Amino acid sequence: MSSLSRELVFLILQFLDEEKFKETVHKLEQESGFFFNMKYFEEEVHNGNWDEVEKYLSGFTKVDDNRYSMKIFFEIRKQKYLEALDKHDRSKAVEILVKDLKVFASFNEDLFKEITQLLTLENFRENEQLSKYGDTKSARAIMLVELKKLIEANPLFRDKLQFPNLKNSRLRTLINQSLNWQHQLCKNPRPNPDIKTLFVDHSCGQPNGARAPSPANNPLLGALPKAGGFPPLGAHGPFQPAPAPVPTPLAGWMSNPPAVSHPTVSGSAIGLGSPSISAALKHPRTPTNPSLDYPSADSDHMSKRTRIMGITEEANLPVNVLPVSFPGHSSHNQAFNAPDDLPKTVARTLSQGSSPMSMDFHPVQQTLLLVGTNVGDIGLWEVGSREKLVLKNFKVWNLSACSVSLQAALVKDPGVSVNRVIWSPDGSLFGVAYSRHIVQIYSYHGSDDVRQNVEIDAHVGGVNDLAFSHPNKQLCVITCGDDKTIKVWDATTGVKKYTFEGHEAPVYSVCPHYKENIQFIFSTALDGKIKAWLYDNMGSRVNYEAPGRWCTTMAYSADGTRLFSCGTSKDGESHIVEWNESEGAVKRTYIGFRKRSLGVVQFDTTKNRFLAAGDDFSIKYWDMDNVQLLTSVDADGGLPASPRIRFNKDGALLAVSTSDNGIKILANPDGLRLLRTFENVSFDGSASRTPEAPKPTINALSAAAAAAASNAALAERAAAPVGSISAANGDARSLPDVKPRIGEESNDKSKIWKLSEINEASQCRSLKLPENMRVTKISRLIYTNSGNAILALASNAIHLLWKWQRNERNSNGKATAGVLPQLWQPSSGILMTNDVAETNPEESVACFALSKNDSYVMSASGGKISLFNMMTFKTMTTFMPPPPAATFLAFHPQDNNIIAIGMDDSTIQIYNVRVDEVKSKLKGHSKRITGLAFSHVLNVLVSSGADGQICVWSSDGWEKQKARYVQLPPGRTPSPQSDTRVQFHHDQIHFLVVHETQLAIYETTKLECVKQWVQRENSAPISHATFSCDSQLIYASFFDATICVFTASHLRLRCKINPYAYLTSNLHVHPMVIAAHPQEPNQFALGLSDGTVHVLEPLESDGRWGVPPPAENGSTSTVPAATPPAAGSGSEQPAQREM
Repeated sequence: MSSLSRELVFLILQFLDEEKFKETVHKLEQESGFFFNMKYFEEEVHNGNWDEVEKYLSGFTKVDDNRYSMKIFFEIRKQKYLEALDKHDRSKAVEILVKDLKVFASFNEDLFKEITQLLTLENFRENEQLSKYGDTKSARAIMLVELKKLIEANPLFRDKLQFPNLKNSRLRTLINQSLNWQHQLCKNPRPNPDIKTLFVDHSCGQPNGARAPSPANNPLLGALPKAGGFPPLGAHGPFQPAPAPVPTPLAGWMSNPPAVSHPTVSGSAIGLGSPSISAALKHPRTPTNPSLDYPSADSDHMSKRTRIMGITEEANLPVNVLPVSFPGHSSHNQAFNAPDDLPKTVARTLSQGSSPMSMDFHPVQQTLLLVGTNVGDIGLWEVGSREKLVLKNFKVWNLSACSVSLQAALVKDPGVSVNRVIWSPDGSLFGVAYSRHIVQIYSYHGSDDVRQNVEIDAHVGGVNDLAFSHPNKQLCVITCGDDKTIKVWDATTGVKKYTFEGHEAPVYSVCPHYKENIQFIFSTALDGKIKAWLYDNMGSRVNYEAPGRWCTTMAYSADGTRLFSCGTSKDGESHIVEWNESEGAVKRTYIGFRKRSLGVVQFDTTKNRFLAAGDDFSIKYWDMDNVQLLTSVDADGGLPASPRIRFNKDGALLAVSTSDNGIKILANPDGLRLLRTFENVSFDGSASRTPEAPKPTINALSAAAAAAASNAALAERAAAPVGSISAANGDARSLPDVKPRIGEESNDKSKIWKLSEINEASQCRSLKLPENMRVTKISRLIYTNSGNAILALASNAIHLLWKWQRNERNSNGKATAGVLPQLWQPSSGILMTNDVAETNPEESVACFALSKNDSYVMSASGGKISLFNMMTFKTMTTFMPPPPAATFLAFHPQDNNIIAIGMDDSTIQIYNVRVDEVKSKLKGHSKRITGLAFSHVLNVLVSSGADGQICVWSSDGWEKQKARYVQLPPGRTPSPQSDTRVQFHHDQIHFLVVHETQLAIYETTKLECVKQWVQRENSAPISHATFSCDSQLIYASFFDATICVFTASHLRLRCKINPYAYLTSNLHVHPMVIAAHPQEPNQFALGLSDGTVHVLEPLESDGRWGVPPPAENGSTSTVPAATPPAAGSGSEQPAQREM
């Protein structure tokens, strides 16, 4: 049942309670299972209505659901049994014993025997444990205290013990609002309608041709709304008047589209005679001072219009991630800390050459900035390296296919401005809306490879806004224009799908969104009207007034839960407001604008917490929950009066236009670290192109893949500071603080490249962590997400935690090879030790996964899965006893309550921790699961098994999409214990496959191997491998104790670390597992077969592991003959495919 339907049940419960339908209320509570009425339950227990008590409970739980439920039912039936004995009703007691209590015998036979023996006693109080049993009333009261504790602790009752905080008679209010809305749609509304039924929609008949009063004087509708408000509800509904109702709330019109007549919506092209935007907007005056914006209605900033910079595409909205909630565990939200983490530092200054009108960062490659200007130019910048990758001037691709009016307009005045540029949700396409009729859709294939996709003659006059959406799972483009219409087009073919008519002024902006699988579009017009449309050609669902009643844009917060609008009036008064969607009214109005803004103010949202607007020659920031201005930044001066602004997806960077036709990039500390990764990096566009790239096919997988088209340059490029790495040893976590790498200068191919070899301890920094003699070998290893500790799981099921302290030698407290950490234990001295099966734990498969906030770890060593508190080391819970045993664990990236659990019986169980339930069981492998990795971009789970097979599963419905076996070298047979591991690249499109015979990079959507490195036959197998935190390197360990560092984009060996460099004595050990630091790309740790852990870093003077090998003719498929690979650690094989 959807959440809206669930809320409707609560409204019905409130209505029934208000109408005193008491029995019906509790029956609905029980049948729906949405609300457990503790007060009613207490009354029934006190009254001893045991049958009703159990019947009511049955709507929420059964006896065998979990241990809490079993205890609840046992206490009730035991009390019923004792009361029968107390009344000396032996036959009744026997009946209860046989029918009700015998079910517990299989769980505790001794207890059942003891209860049975009470029948033999004259007074059951002779039993020592029941000697204090008083009378029936007091016994029920004591039992009730225990029952309430059990119910509150039972996860099945979570979120069901509190009734929602509703205003009185909420259902009546909604019905009255609906009737008022229906009355507004009447062709001939009467002043005081007599509404006698709810069974059909209301409509006013026209009595004898009498003229109906105008809406302005209609008592039902009330007075015309003030700015930011809505008409009050009339007092003539069938229910009592509501004091402050509003037109149809969003929840109502989305779930119940009205069955009323609407103006016909055209499915064909709009006629040429449609009115265009006013002359004041059409002919901007050239200001005398080009560095200033003027507040006049004919200002260039009015006509070229500031664009909405909020989230406009539902497919781009991340799911709100809820931490797993356990008794005694508090989740730690890693919030954006204002104002220090707002982007305020000027990090880059770019010269565009013409005035930027609209900007948009790439949704995946978050340092790519798309720019549209006032002369129709399109620019694509890599802001990290300050390189302008693409510059395209306006040109109609096929003039002959354009309308006669457009051809005539271009001849008369060829000047064209860009009104809007925007990326598709996956970054494979971008759209450009121009001030003359035209929309152009380009496909993007990486680097500077931009190709024409489709051109649309969309509107008569200007195209004022453009957005992407996914109605019916088909990627579409939504446009709006001067001809007062909104249109929806197929993004691939340009075929028109819908035309929405109803605005009475040029449409200024569109904002698509979805809730509860209902997709809709908000639109705003220059008369200040806000309308909402479903994809059904049934007309607008709402008609709101925007504050300012002129140029307004709308945007949702990143999680899609909060709606904001920003508008400027013709008099220059600007407003940012938050809307209450359920009430259809302005919730809060933010203050801090200049009294008369010089131009149309543009705004954006970030991090589900902050708002930003360009006003008064500066950028102004607000906290969403505080109407007062938080801070303002002038970006070192040089900004226009109302600068254009745009955050990147993670809020670490902010692009702002300057008055000298340039762009400044503001950054917070994360953004600065991200941008430093590009310093001295030569961006090789030629190496990144894919020859004969096909026209993009838009579907759930390949659309996202196109944004990171298979190219060598992509993996070399620094990724965004916040991403998700599904680590090879079992965690899926955010990387909020990726430290910059030393830039890799472009190689002069005339020079001879040489493989870097490290043979001695003096050639690198290595640190052996304090030992624990109780462990024999390290099975799993991971850095904490904070980067200040390392967690290991030993083969004997014991966990070890090393923490680095903040001190003079280590000012940031992060893990480093330069400072010895502490082998940490809580003051209690307890160890985190997994449950073990009856077999030897050394022979079991160990696995663990760390929570995003480092507060708990989920782990298994052949026995039950254990959940440990990382602060106290206490076991919080255990679950899933074998068989089968868990062999791999991975958290869902968007819901910490969902865990993918790989099993030794070859299945994958999708387990919901909150409700203690297996939601799905995935079958496709033939041997135990050895690896799991989620992609939050593609919404898939990739699994690998000991059978050498890789499977791709949809994380929406858990269907298997593709499967393929790892390509083994000819004549090679893997060992019986061979593992195959998987880990996603930072782009979330490609993933690393680690097998004892090879390393390979796969593209997920086609499940094709695009790169492969195979070790030499008869040499030491690979024991483990992992991406560096920025996915530019791959660290691989071998069974001969050698470590190899590869360039990820080429799968070319760049550095070889021999055992003598980090092993001082025992050379008969080897790394079992390797882990990469979550923020420092050049640091990794090794877990060895002797139970020790080593941390390795390059020398500070080097700053990196070796020099990247050269790429020949943009390819990476050859290896210089002068650098033969070292024996025992594999050989450089020609890459089978380009990535």
